[in-house]
Amino acid sequence: MADRTGLTDEERAELEELRAEKAARAQAARDAAERAELERLRGERARSEAEREQAARDAEARERGRALMEPDDDDLRMSLGQKIVILAVVGIVAVWLAVTALG
Repeated sequence: MADRTGLTDEERAELEELRAEKAARAQAARDAAERAELERLRGERARSEAEREQAARDAEARERGRALMEPDDDDLRMSLGQKIVILAVVGIVAVWLAVTALG
């Protein structure tokens, strides 16, 4: 066989070893490329998720602002706490006016 290929057994073994090393380097390069692509895709997913969350927060804030600016059917109805506070302020003002007018 050495006559046909021109390689000795030692050379053939060295050639096979070099081919195996080359294949291992190629596999390592493919693995590194796949890891880099995976990290890039993870980054894209994180960015798109952050953008989606920001858009949802913005939409919610716009909706809250719109709801605050538009009059509701309930605008003329006040809660009991609001009525008590208004009556207390009116009472304090009335007492103050009475004290200043009579005092």
